[in-house]
Amino acid sequence: MAFSERISRLKSSLIREILAAAQRPEVMSFAGGLPAVEMLPVLDWSQMPASMGQYGMSEGEPALREAIAAEARLLGVPCEASQVLIVSGSQQTLDLASKLFIDPGTKVLLEAPTYLAALQAFQLFGADCVAVPQEADGPQLQALEAQLQNQRPAFAYLIPTFQNPSAVRYSEAKRDAVAALLDRYQVTLIEDEPYRELVFDAGSATPIVSRLRKASWIYTGTVSKTLLPGLRVGYLIATPDLFPHLLRLKQSADLHTNRVGQWQALQWLGTEQYREHLAELRDFYRVRRDAMQAALVEHFSELADWQVPQGGLFFWLKLKQPQDTRLLLDAALAQKVAFMPGEPFFIDPDRAPGYLRLNFSHVAPERLGEGLRRLAGVVRQGLAADAA
Repeated sequence: MAFSERISRLKSSLIREILAAAQRPEVMSFAGGLPAVEMLPVLDWSQMPASMGQYGMSEGEPALREAIAAEARLLGVPCEASQVLIVSGSQQTLDLASKLFIDPGTKVLLEAPTYLAALQAFQLFGADCVAVPQEADGPQLQALEAQLQNQRPAFAYLIPTFQNPSAVRYSEAKRDAVAALLDRYQVTLIEDEPYRELVFDAGSATPIVSRLRKASWIYTGTVSKTLLPGLRVGYLIATPDLFPHLLRLKQSADLHTNRVGQWQALQWLGTEQYREHLAELRDFYRVRRDAMQAALVEHFSELADWQVPQGGLFFWLKLKQPQDTRLLLDAALAQKVAFMPGEPFFIDPDRAPGYLRLNFSHVAPERLGEGLRRLAGVVRQGLAADAA
C-alpha cells in the first residue's frame, strides 16, 4: 500500500502508550499531565440551547471568542475577538501551525527540553528542529541569538510559563530579552501557555507576545488543565497576517470545534464561579506539589537534583548518575509505578539520558511516598545493572 512519505516520520506517542499501560487502578501513575479527577467540576447542561447541536462557525462561537480576547487583554496581549480561533485543544494549534509553516527541512526553534507532542507534530511535517538549552529562568540567551542569526528558523516554539516538562518560568528579564531578539531577527513566535493559571506563588509574568513590536505571533491556550480535558476546547490568538491562513487550515481540518464544549467553556470563562474554581484548584495542587517535594527529599535526594516547581503539574528530575530512563519503564510498571522518561523531550533522545518527568496532580498524597520509594528502587537497580 502506498502511503505519503510523511508516514515514515510518524512516531507513536510514548506518553500515550504509558498512560494505556497505567490504566490499571493499582498502578500509581506519575506519567501523564492528568488533572486530578476530584477537581473536575460538575457541569450543568440544563440551559444549553438545542441550537448548539447544529453546525457552527469555523472561527468558533462569537461570545466565546469575545470572552477569550477580553481575558487575554487583561494579561497584556494586544488583540480583538477577530484574532481568536477556537481549536480542538491547543494541540490543534500545533498541527495548524505545522501545516502553515513547515516543509521538509524547515528550521524550527525549540527549547531543550520541550513538549513531546509539539516535537512529534513538527517532525511529522519534516521540520529540522534546533534547540536552545534551558536555564533556571529561561533560555540561554547567547545560544538563542546564535540560532536565530545562523539558522533563521520559520518560528520559535516556546512555553515560558511553567514549561512542560521542566516547569521553568521565564523571568521578566528573559521575556524582554527573548522578545527583543525575535523582533530583531523577525522570527515568528508560537507561545504555548496551558499552565498559566496553575500558579502556586505570588509571582507573575506577562506573555512574551505582549512585548513584541515587529515579529508575528501565535498565542495558544486551553481549558483542559482548568476545567475538563474531555471538552477538547482550546484557542489560538494570532496576528492579522497569520489569522486568515490558520482559519482556512482549520476549515479544511474539521470545519469547526465542537459547539457543546464551547458552550460549556463560555459558562465559566470570566465568571466569579471560574475564579473561585481556579483558587480551589491552586490550593489543591499546591498541597500535592508540597507532598511530592517532601517525598522526593526522602527518596531521591541521593539520586537526583531538581527545582521545586512554582506552578504547573510536573517535577523535572536530573539523575546525578545518568542512565537511559526509557530502559526503566518495564521494571517500574512491574512495581505498579508509571513515570515519564525524560529522553523523548529532547530532539536527539539518545544524547540526553538521565531525566524523569513526574506528575504530582494525579496520585493522592497518601500514596505518593510509597510510589516514589518504589521508583527510587527501580532507579537504583538500573544503576547497579549499569555498574555490573
